[in-house]
Amino acid sequence: MRFPLFPVFLTATLFFAFACSRVPVTNRKQMNMIPEKELVSLSLNEYQGFLKKNPPLPTSDARVAMVKRAGSRIQTSVVSYLSKNKLGKRVQGYQWEFNLVNDKTVNAWCMPGGKVMVYTGLLDVTQNEDALAIVMGHEIAHAVARHGNERMSQMLMAQAGGIALSVALQNQSTQTRGMFETAYGLGASVGVILPFSRLHETEADKLGLIFAAMAGYNPKEAPKFWQRMAAKSNGKTPEFLSTHPSDQKRIQDLNEFMPEAMKYFKPRN
Repeated sequence: MRFPLFPVFLTATLFFAFACSRVPVTNRKQMNMIPEKELVSLSLNEYQGFLKKNPPLPTSDARVAMVKRAGSRIQTSVVSYLSKNKLGKRVQGYQWEFNLVNDKTVNAWCMPGGKVMVYTGLLDVTQNEDALAIVMGHEIAHAVARHGNERMSQMLMAQAGGIALSVALQNQSTQTRGMFETAYGLGASVGVILPFSRLHETEADKLGLIFAAMAGYNPKEAPKFWQRMAAKSNGKTPEFLSTHPSDQKRIQDLNEFMPEAMKYFKPRN
């Protein structure tokens, strides 16, 4: 079977044009075929739909105040770090929002555009504001590193060769929304981490530690949090069966990166 030359050429051009973008901190090349403004628009619709089904807790709740305080401080550190490294465009147009939803699931996520949701079940494991900030920094790092964009780009390339990209985004079909939910881990029922690859998780760990440290939260809370996560899961998921690092491997990697993260740490008042 012969394929039209122009679509093949277009696909190749798009792939190489967008593969030259790099992830902060790790400097890894990645493919981001989808304009961020399109993802921000799509995420806003998904976010509003989520809020209708899952009303956030009121600001009078002390736990909500903690989530919003940690989120606001990390937002400041994210903008500062990216600006200093001439990467401010990565969060251009973000309208940050931090909410807490009453759900026993140990989970949290951040959508493109800065919409961050924390589940009350997570607070049982974080146990303090520093650990909460570590997790929120990790989730925000996924958005800043554009891991979801990378995953959606890979799925679009696999399913349509990148040719139907504009049509898929404009129509925002059920299939497109399904890819979005898969890419960003919405509705994940197990664990705080999103269903990204091990590589993405490691990148988010490193960048998230820096964000939390700059916001005045102690990066050394990260290994302690994952130790509690390991105890909660009873070590039932071997690393080779998961898309994520095992808890012990993650703790090891975090400890190895700790000296670098501590360079950014300035205890908050």
